[in-house]
Formats: sequence, C-alpha cells, structure tokens
Amino acid sequence: MRTLEKRLEKHIDLLIERYPLLAECREDLINAYLLMEESYINGGKLLVAGNGGSAADSEHIVGELMKGFKLPRHLSSEMCEKLMTVDAEMGEVLGKNLQGALPAIALDGHPALTTAYMNDVEPLLCFAQQVNGFGCEGDIFLGISTSGNSKNVLYAAVTAKAKGLKVIGLTGHKENKLEKLADVTVKVPETETYMIQELHLPVYHCWCLMLEDKFFGDAE
Repeated sequence: MRTLEKRLEKHIDLLIERYPLLAECREDLINAYLLMEESYINGGKLLVAGNGGSAADSEHIVGELMKGFKLPRHLSSEMCEKLMTVDAEMGEVLGKNLQGALPAIALDGHPALTTAYMNDVEPLLCFAQQVNGFGCEGDIFLGISTSGNSKNVLYAAVTAKAKGLKVIGLTGHKENKLEKLADVTVKVPETETYMIQELHLPVYHCWCLMLEDKFFGDAE
C-alpha cells in the first residue's frame, strides 16, 4: 500500500475538523484514497454505483473528477499543440477550455443499456454487467450503499473482484455484506439513511479534493 503524501493530509484534517464524527474513519478514508490514487497513476478509472440518493452521489463524484473541482486543470502545452495541429481554429478553442480529467463512470446512467439489460436478462445484475463491460484489472469499483447490503451493488462488487478491480465500500455504521467483499470500507458512524448520506457527501468531496490536488496541484 502506498503512503499518503504529507501535503495531502490537510484535506483529511479539515474534513475531521468539520465533521468530528469521522475521526474514527480516518485510516479507512486514507486507505481508500490511496487505492484510487494508485489506480489513476497506473492509468485506471473509477466505476461508481449506488441506488436512490447514492445514485445521485455517484453522479456527483463523477462530476467532480471529470472536470475542474476547486483547482484549474489546464491542458499541457503539448496537448494544446496537438489540438492546433488537427485544426487551428477549433484547436485554439479546445486548448483554452478543455480541462484535465480523472476518468470516472457512474453506472446508474446509460438508460438504453440498463433498461434493455433489465428487461432482457436480470435487473439486479445491471451494475454487474457494466462492471463486466467497463472494468479492467487495476480499476476501482466504488459501491455506495447506506445499508451495505444492496444486492445490485454486491453483485457488482463480486464481478469487480473477479476481474481484478479493487473494491471500495461507502456505507453506514452497521455490519454489512459489502464490507466483507471490499478491500476498504468507510463505514460512517450513523445508522439512519439520511444521516449516513449527510456524511457520505463530505467524505467523497474530500477524496475528490485529494485526487485533484495530487494530479493537478502544485507539489511543494
């Protein structure tokens, strides 16, 4: 397991300062982040899935990773030159406006695919089918489930493990099935669904800030 850079600890410290309940999750928060960091360093991607509010969280995470969150993510001069080589006019616009991205896919989307699979095959395996299609060894599957027992997330986690992905769980405090499958599980210390979700958001915002700082920030 990689170790956390000192300059990135400030994000964890601020998270726990603002949400002291999460102090007990500190080690798991860091270990989950390090799995994502290692995957991105090696050219991997993040697959995220959840139901209801956790589906919305999945989309939220992808939105923070696939474009600028807090920091500017300017393209390299080399990439800007390549764009200009293809088409000078459009390349200039693209070079000024495209942003660096950390590849991430929310599995709750893709309605044509998901409704076809749910109708033709098995609704509970919809996320698993996408992990089977999108997932590659070294990628990350992040399963978000307040109970930790959502069957479609569990099927996806099993598929992910079989394909060589690392699995991260984001759940509530109760013992659950997802934590038994995951490489790391962050179990926020609440048991009511809406309270769990209220803590999930700052957790994944922290991860997104750390990843952006790592890959687009200035190392001191």
